[in-house]
Parts: sequence; structure tokens; C-alpha cells
Amino acid sequence: MKLKRIALVAVFSQVLALTAFAQKILVDSDSSVDFSKFKTYAWRTGTPAPSPLMDQRVIAAINTQMASKGFVKVDADKNPDLIITYHAAVDYETQITSTGYYYYGGGTTYVDKIPVGTLLVEMDDPATHKVVWRGQGSDTMSDKPDKIAKKINQVAEKMFKKYPPEKK
Repeated sequence: MKLKRIALVAVFSQVLALTAFAQKILVDSDSSVDFSKFKTYAWRTGTPAPSPLMDQRVIAAINTQMASKGFVKVDADKNPDLIITYHAAVDYETQITSTGYYYYGGGTTYVDKIPVGTLLVEMDDPATHKVVWRGQGSDTMSDKPDKIAKKINQVAEKMFKKYPPEKK
């Protein structure tokens, strides 16, 4: 009986840890905007990823998603329909894992700091100087660049699935 409870607690804590750190995607937009009029975009510098290589990967992921939506990237001096800015940040979440039976004086608790990266993408209409679309995604970070690159692509893809926004 004790072994079943220990196993159940261990499995439950792992399930909680996995759901707590699933990718989170939030998208918002100005419902009064006609998104069908936007065809071109240019970049404006925001808060880049700390690594130049990660910065390149974020820009490439967003460029890929914009191209998949039919957009053409132009220079900022060519009067683009949209200006895209991205901001990257890393924060830390605390994960607490306990094992064993505390009722009987045993057990161990582990506290880990999990790095979580957040990517914020904003589209501004240069004609009105207003943000018309905003996507935000976050996920746990890895110490392996290829895994981070994969997560960047996944977050960008999930964000842009919600572009153009549905008419309300």
C-alpha cells in the first residue's frame, strides 16, 4: 500500500510539472482593423534575445510565419503596411517536487529554478501609429541551442495560427 502511494505521488507531481510548463500562447488584436489591407512589413528593433544567434532565429521564425501568410518583407523606408517589433525575455519559475511520506518523518523536497523564455511580437500600423496585433508565447528554456530554436519555431507557429484574427 505504501509503495502504491509513493508511486502515485511521484506520477502526480510529474504530471503537474509538465502541465505547469506547457507552451502558453496569448494573442490580442484591434477588432476595428481590416487586416486584409496589410500586405507588406518591415522590422523595428525591440528587445532582442540575449544571444545574436537566438536573435537571428527569432527573426527567421517570424519571417517564415509572415511569408506563410502572404506577406512581403520590405525596407522600412518603402512605406510598409505593418511594422513588426519583437521583445524577448527570460524569467525563472520555481518548481517544487516532494517525494516520500512526510507523515512518518521521511521524504525529500527539491526546489528547482526553471528558466522560462517569453517572446512578444507586436504589429503596428504606421499610418495610425497603433498596435493592431500582439502575440505572446512562453515556454521553458533548454541549455541546448537546437532545442531552443525548435521551441522558438513552435511558439511563432502557434501565435501566427491566430493571424489574421477572426472577425468578432
